[in-house]
Amino acid sequence: MVKTIKMKYGIEEMNVEIRENNFLGFIQSKGMADEKSEDQVILEALENPIGSKRLKDIIKPEKTVCIIISDITRAWQKMSTYLPYIVEELNSIGMKDENITFLCATGSHRYQTKEEHKTLLGEKLASRFEVIDHDCKDKKNLINIGTTSFGTPVIINKTAFESDYIILTGAIVFHDLAGWGGGKKSILPGICAYESIMANHKLSLNPHGGEGMNSFVRCGNVVNNPVHIDMMEAAALVKPIFLFNVIIDEKGNISKAVAGDYIKAHEVGRQKVDEADSIYLKEKADIVIASAGGFPKDIDLYQASKALINAKEAVKKNGVIILLAECIEGFGGEEVQRMIDSFSENCSREKAVREDFSIARYTGYLIAEIAQNFNVIVVSSLNPELLKNANIKAASSVNEALDIALQQKGNGAKVYFMPCGANTLPRIY
Repeated sequence: MVKTIKMKYGIEEMNVEIRENNFLGFIQSKGMADEKSEDQVILEALENPIGSKRLKDIIKPEKTVCIIISDITRAWQKMSTYLPYIVEELNSIGMKDENITFLCATGSHRYQTKEEHKTLLGEKLASRFEVIDHDCKDKKNLINIGTTSFGTPVIINKTAFESDYIILTGAIVFHDLAGWGGGKKSILPGICAYESIMANHKLSLNPHGGEGMNSFVRCGNVVNNPVHIDMMEAAALVKPIFLFNVIIDEKGNISKAVAGDYIKAHEVGRQKVDEADSIYLKEKADIVIASAGGFPKDIDLYQASKALINAKEAVKKNGVIILLAECIEGFGGEEVQRMIDSFSENCSREKAVREDFSIARYTGYLIAEIAQNFNVIVVSSLNPELLKNANIKAASSVNEALDIALQQKGNGAKVYFMPCGANTLPRIY
């Protein structure tokens, strides 16, 4: 008996054919209990802020507001759906459009096009507002406001600093470095200088050379996580006035939202994500087939690596991970590609990351580290020759990849499917 399972790949889907005796199960979100519309979810969060008064009760209309939004790689957050409600609440107290600025927390990512700005804001808001892309290397538009206890310089965007109020927006999901995304990440790395971002992200490595990654830096963990703690210290220096973060279900809908104090509201949001997207397993599989979740989560290998990081938690040592990620924008930067393609072993990769740290270099190293401990097969548009040095195999289809995996692990091998690997975190009982 053969099952056919659909998995997202770019803007399309791939069909996976698998025998019933190989199928171990799905690793996917448990979903949210509420059956409310997205509009209801957004309004209820704004009307019932956590640890804070309502936005309209803490903002003075004659002051200026900087609303920090995410970039195009996170368009799945559906910003164009919730941002109009935030603007409407500000307008309701008499705040004029010219007092509202949208600043895109690009971190160290690329500039965006006008069309991409329109995607982020939606047609109506885009006709009223311009979007400013943060530039982490534009020194004349950056200002140093202090240093964290880890020695990270907190150098932030001047537009945000010079505004009377800062509002954070975004989405809460598992994050491989910060534990969870959203919240403080809108500040660091979102609107900080390149050197601030790199100093923070370098905390993901073990303090001692040759020992690889810091074990506390992982998805779903903030306890003793230096990357998270450092980000929180940076955000405390910036003092954002309000937070609005959404939680997206596997269908791509806004299923939950939290608003209010940027610390307390985010804590509640993390609990909601953990309840829905932490998947407890009794056993690990021989093979895991993980989709990054389709476009834009698989826009490049840098973004798709989040699914790879989660998938490794569900597979046995030396098992096979099949990653479905179209990667229409390639590796996500030359540095990611060089870390994968230009070294033949991981000791050299780690040394190179420590000597000249960047998040792109680290991501390339992390991908190669996973490929050292597991058999990784990637179904993508990437050049297979550029993956070989990291011991990553390439396949032209998911069924070809599964055939390769079954040849390695045997016809009786057990297989988990992760339809939205970037969002779900497997945990073993």
